[in-house]
Amino acid sequence: MAIRYGITGGTAKAISASVERAVTEGALEPGAALPPVRRLADDLGVSPGTVATAYKELRQRGIVVTRGRGGTVVAEGPGVASRRPPKVPEGLRDLAGGHPDPALLPELVPPVRLSPGSRSHRSVPRLPRLEETVREWLAADGVPAGHVTFAHGALDMIGRLLSVELRPGDAVAVEDPGYHHLLDLVTALGLRTVAVAVDDEGMRPEALRAALREGVRAVVCVPRAQNPYGGCFSAARRDALAGVLCEAPDVLVIENDFATEIAGAPLHSVTGAGLARWAHVRTVTKFLGTDLRWAAAACDATTLARHDGRLLLTSGWVSHLLQETVLGLMGDAATSALVGRAREAYARRRRTLIDELGRHGIAAHGASGMNVWVPVRDESAVVNGLRSHGWWVAAGARFRIGSAPGVRITTAALPTSDGARLARDFAAVLGESQATYGG
Repeated sequence: MAIRYGITGGTAKAISASVERAVTEGALEPGAALPPVRRLADDLGVSPGTVATAYKELRQRGIVVTRGRGGTVVAEGPGVASRRPPKVPEGLRDLAGGHPDPALLPELVPPVRLSPGSRSHRSVPRLPRLEETVREWLAADGVPAGHVTFAHGALDMIGRLLSVELRPGDAVAVEDPGYHHLLDLVTALGLRTVAVAVDDEGMRPEALRAALREGVRAVVCVPRAQNPYGGCFSAARRDALAGVLCEAPDVLVIENDFATEIAGAPLHSVTGAGLARWAHVRTVTKFLGTDLRWAAAACDATTLARHDGRLLLTSGWVSHLLQETVLGLMGDAATSALVGRAREAYARRRRTLIDELGRHGIAAHGASGMNVWVPVRDESAVVNGLRSHGWWVAAGARFRIGSAPGVRITTAALPTSDGARLARDFAAVLGESQATYGG
């Protein structure tokens, strides 16, 4: 059995490393069953306790899951293999990436003057001018901006916050369907995901309350441009969610407002509802440039101290060159005008596709942001069918935990003139596959 599965080792660490290596290399695929503890112990000549310890470590890191009588199997989204999208086949229109339209991004011009000499910026990690700009940016949307910090992108910020607050095995409430890199990040940190269903207004309050009852230690939510569903908090939904969250004052609430200026919807943030532990995270990659790995956050004083304490021990600060670049773009009138045009274009392209799909009786979701979510019964049939028509869209599997199937279509670079053709092709694909999943 050890030879069949390629598992080796005489200690718990060696056995877990062997399994991890097999998963990374593809020898053990998602869903593959691992040998029962006693059988593998006999094959390797170790005690059952050693194998049990190895399996426990793999479970805590999200590489395997235990299914009762079904045994231990490789997780569908193992923490060692991020749910990266497949390579776009040559000759296809790429509507799967979730990226902004390059034509609607400003030209990046780094500062001419470099930081003098070799010196540490740990004593002043944030440029005062950028910090003040960020405070004004947040306050304009009603986000309390008394405590502000920076990081190397939204996921860097979220990952650091979760790592200083939680321990392996703790549970995090996440959106379902939700951002695949966040789902992988939670798993890679050894944390458990608890799915919270979403609709066109974001997280559903009753689903969030159920997650809190399961003992989650943190909640990560997107107030607008939710990826992949496109939902955005209404004022009423914001109030309902805030009421639920106030019932759990010890839970850290992380609000990821990643799309900000091009979301196409107003912000209704839960952060002003008197939560004890919270952070509102923003980045600029979607409207200023994907290479600007910078994020800002407003948070409570305790969260600020814990985040900055860990940052101090790692990178120490975010590059002042990067901060200067962001500051220059945020204060540039031409860039602001371009961002405004991008916001209007993304909303128009998104609405056009939804309307055109609706003409064919196809329901789609995308109240904000750059993506449209289309529920289907067979993701592979739709992806492959659209491929034959020259389109490449994202199968929903890598975004989902327990929610129904669907496909994500990024409309950011889809001209309105092409929306009708894509909708016709989508309808044709559903018709061709009706015998499989009924359209």
